[in-house]
Amino acid sequence: MVCDSNRDPNLIRALQSGLREPAQEPSKLVCYCLHTYRMELVKHTGGCHCGAVRFEVWSSPDLHVFHCNCSICTKKQNHHFIVPKNNFTLLQGLDSLTTYTFNTHAAKHTFCKTCGVQSFYTPRSNPDGYGVAPHCLDPGTVRSVSVETFCGEKWEESMQAHKSIRDMSKSAGNIQQRGTQ
Repeated sequence: MVCDSNRDPNLIRALQSGLREPAQEPSKLVCYCLHTYRMELVKHTGGCHCGAVRFEVWSSPDLHVFHCNCSICTKKQNHHFIVPKNNFTLLQGLDSLTTYTFNTHAAKHTFCKTCGVQSFYTPRSNPDGYGVAPHCLDPGTVRSVSVETFCGEKWEESMQAHKSIRDMSKSAGNIQQRGTQ
């Protein structure tokens, strides 16, 4: 491992404290992945603090969240899970968003102009996807959260060492919608 940071139990508790029981019968999307296993996707909804920005995202109910220690993620306490662009829909608030970039300008840090909350952004690691803040999701669809430390202080080295982060924003083969509404 490139970074000696360990999982922060306080961070895990903080992320999990906002979780509620899964909805009785959430809409489900079953994804037949290239790796011959089935992954259940649910529709999560969320947004910023003032409500100007709203989105929906199809992702697992079991979130794999990254805790990065790069300069911007440290300042913003940016914890996020990654999804392909085609799994994300901005429902409202395009005119309420503004974007901050720095350094390579590959990451697009979008946030609400009114309340300042970044509920999603385009990460440098996955320009073909979105990093979504789990704490900006509405309650009821998250079953569990696992947190992985990513050493953004040594970004290039960490990206080379990480085996699957770039694949997290790739579409997963044939997608079929199933389940209840």
